[in-house]
Amino acid sequence: MPTKQFKTYAISVYIGQPLAEDTVTNVALIPFVMRRGTMRLPETKQFRERLDDLYGAGFGFDVYKRGDYQIVQFRMDLIHDQFVAGASGLLKQGFDFVGGTISDPLVENGAFRDKYVSSEKTTVQKKLESIVNDKIRYAAERCIEEMCKNEPYRLHPLGRLSDLPAITPAGLYEAYKQWLSTAPIDLYVVGDTTMEEVKQLVSESFPIARAQDAKYTRTQTQQVPRDINEVVERLDVTQGKLNMGLRTPVTYADEQYPAALLYNGILGGYPHSKLFLNVREKESLAYYASSRFDGHKGIVTIQSGIEFANYEKAVTMIKKQMDAMVKGDISELELAQTRAMIANQLRESQDSAFEMIALDFNTQLSGKERTAESLIEATEQVDIAAIREVAESVRLDTIYFLRDRKGGN
Repeated sequence: MPTKQFKTYAISVYIGQPLAEDTVTNVALIPFVMRRGTMRLPETKQFRERLDDLYGAGFGFDVYKRGDYQIVQFRMDLIHDQFVAGASGLLKQGFDFVGGTISDPLVENGAFRDKYVSSEKTTVQKKLESIVNDKIRYAAERCIEEMCKNEPYRLHPLGRLSDLPAITPAGLYEAYKQWLSTAPIDLYVVGDTTMEEVKQLVSESFPIARAQDAKYTRTQTQQVPRDINEVVERLDVTQGKLNMGLRTPVTYADEQYPAALLYNGILGGYPHSKLFLNVREKESLAYYASSRFDGHKGIVTIQSGIEFANYEKAVTMIKKQMDAMVKGDISELELAQTRAMIANQLRESQDSAFEMIALDFNTQLSGKERTAESLIEATEQVDIAAIREVAESVRLDTIYFLRDRKGGN
């Protein structure tokens, strides 16, 4: 993405893998070990000092899921040569660093360094264990687990605690080689450069042997009508967490996606939404109430924090907001405010190189090209009837309630 808009280069590498029990924990652990050292910079201290040498370049990674894929994203931002006296070739040096991290990690006797693997297993273990301490996050994860019991989407992107003890440095290195040779890899650069320069840098810095081009495949989960799945879990909590999982056939690639964005925004995406104003403000039934839409999976999740005694009332009031959406009980003000919020978010994303990249990566995942401008334009065309059509496709699948150990039913 050539542009003179920024004083920096942003490099982003996405490596995707279908979520699967036998690979999810290995793939989650790999980037943690990769960041410890490379063949050229074997010690973690050298690895970090190299970033300082590149005028304080930033480097990091994320592991998350989009639809039924586990995505590892590496990010680097470094300053453009012209803004540093005496600097030259910073983009090439940045590529060498990212390329070395990904394609030439530290290997000793056909395995990752034992010390690094052991240490990073502990890191991942602590991250997974910490989820239960954050009850809002824990309830969100558990709702998805219950809702998607028989689907890969139930898996946490950081893997499973039970897998960690059995992972060995040699086994992890074999998993790494398999992952790198078969997973789709998308590499982005935003900055004052050209496709020709970037292609040359990729060929020099990423010596990755690939048997064939890997691509993301779209799988549409068939909605099977069933009774609503109600789950009550008891832990030592002082506030109830009521989460609901809803399914819709509408995903990022569909024509109805802009209407689904507005559906989620009006239902619970913003402070002016129905859940916030009616469940929290007017009825005082919740400490917080909001909704999120995963457009790559076709799932809307509702999160709320409530008093234990208000469970039935809160469920009834949330369902009432969903029914209002089906009836098209949406004011022009709600529609206008939500369009404005979505448009503002999309416009703001164009001020950040990594947000620009993230929006474009949705195209690779979904096969549907959407720009910030085209999405804003599409949401402007959506009327209440179109939102109502999406609302009619939404099905309540799971109600998950986290409550105290002592209380009644």
